[in-house]
Amino acid sequence: MFRTVLMLLFWLAALPVAALLGIPWTYLTKDITFLYWGCMRAAYWGVRIAGVKVNVVGLEKIDPARTYIFMSNHISNLDPPLTLPLIPRRTSVMVKKELFKVPILGQIMRIGSLVPVNRGNRDAGISAVRDAVDAIRVKGLNMTIYVEGHRSFDGKLLPFKKGPFYLAEECKVPIVPITISGTEEVMPKARFAIQPGVVTIQFHDAIEPSDFGSRECLMAKVRAAINSGLPAELRE
Repeated sequence: MFRTVLMLLFWLAALPVAALLGIPWTYLTKDITFLYWGCMRAAYWGVRIAGVKVNVVGLEKIDPARTYIFMSNHISNLDPPLTLPLIPRRTSVMVKKELFKVPILGQIMRIGSLVPVNRGNRDAGISAVRDAVDAIRVKGLNMTIYVEGHRSFDGKLLPFKKGPFYLAEECKVPIVPITISGTEEVMPKARFAIQPGVVTIQFHDAIEPSDFGSRECLMAKVRAAINSGLPAELRE
């Protein structure tokens, strides 16, 4: 619990910088770059202060000049602050629609081209795909998606959502599967406190649009790649 408190205090100390510099600058310029990279650095160091060591595999395969859809498994609340700072260039993510109603935060997220999503509404899911297409095609951002839609309790893969694969077919950009392992021990879904430990984040070979095949085939390829990086006891 002590290390968890340290991490939260570190992030709390970063808030005045965001409030006094990052947020006003973003409002004035409509450019989120400064605030985005500040948040990424805070996320990166925060989890390490909490005692989490990160073993990164395969990041050298990613071409920073290209645009990708990163598809990852999801085990813990630590997954985003561990994964997102590693993504070359800026990435968009899908965020609960309700957060866009929060004053200031909602406007900042819109400037940052984050994508609102309502998980319980199919039509809203289609709208989210359209917004994500705009972020990728028009604004040239990467997109990072946790394809199970929910966190896994035990680290084993849950069924995948279909929306990300509609998005991939529409945008025709490479998909990079990511396997996160170790956060099921460091901070599982049902626990708030962080247990110091090692997390492995593995970037698999990109799946090029020419190799997508059918949607079901593409889903199977992404699932097989993510599954291959899990510890043996968690694999399907």
